[in-house]
Amino acid sequence: MKLTGNTILITGGSSGIGLAFAKKLSELGNEVIITGRSQDRLDAAVKETPKLIGIRSDAGSAKATAELARDVKAKYPAINVLFNNAGIMVYKNLAAFEDLDKLTSEIDINLSGPIRLVSALIDSLKANKGTIINVSSGLAFVPLQAAPVYCATKAAIHSYTISLRQQLAEHGVEVVELMPPAVKTELAPLPDDGSVKVISTEQLVDATLKALEKGKAEIRPGQANQLRFMSRVAPNFIAGQLAKGSKSLIPPG
Repeated sequence: MKLTGNTILITGGSSGIGLAFAKKLSELGNEVIITGRSQDRLDAAVKETPKLIGIRSDAGSAKATAELARDVKAKYPAINVLFNNAGIMVYKNLAAFEDLDKLTSEIDINLSGPIRLVSALIDSLKANKGTIINVSSGLAFVPLQAAPVYCATKAAIHSYTISLRQQLAEHGVEVVELMPPAVKTELAPLPDDGSVKVISTEQLVDATLKALEKGKAEIRPGQANQLRFMSRVAPNFIAGQLAKGSKSLIPPG
């Protein structure tokens, strides 16, 4: 993927990983559109980086996704990069009852959201010979017991992205999967006992852009690559280690 001269849509771009990528990609000479559910956060992001374009949208809503796609295609027909980054992570106690609407919110945003938006923008992405970047996680390979639904959505995105890449190859659309390790953001608190190595958003952006320049289809910075390796050579061991490390994060029943 070329790193300049693109028209890029980044979902969940008003904070965290998404905003870090938005700032850097804008700095490199791209037109960058960011989305988010909070208008205040979008306004703050655009105020800090005036070249960014903010559009309020909810990745978990099919209606909002359709409206977003219509708006983007009408105003920014040159769109050639879709960066599916929006996501939430919720620690859950599966032994306790939870409101059924809230129970699947991670599926709506993390999994259904990217699938819907790809479909809504696919004609433009094919016409512009574009690139789709789906953000999954190193936890796509080994689940964290405290975040069971989140990890399931990331494993599903990993599988979906492989099929998407295969189907879109003949249409000239590049499909990339970014699998971050633990990154210091507001996504969810992590154990503070030193068992989890956390990288900064700047480190993630730097590693990702280098990999994109090299044309890598799967980008697994830091411990994400280690999780993939361990899931193959010692799956029970690594699953047990993550289970122990995250047990204290499970909410009380």
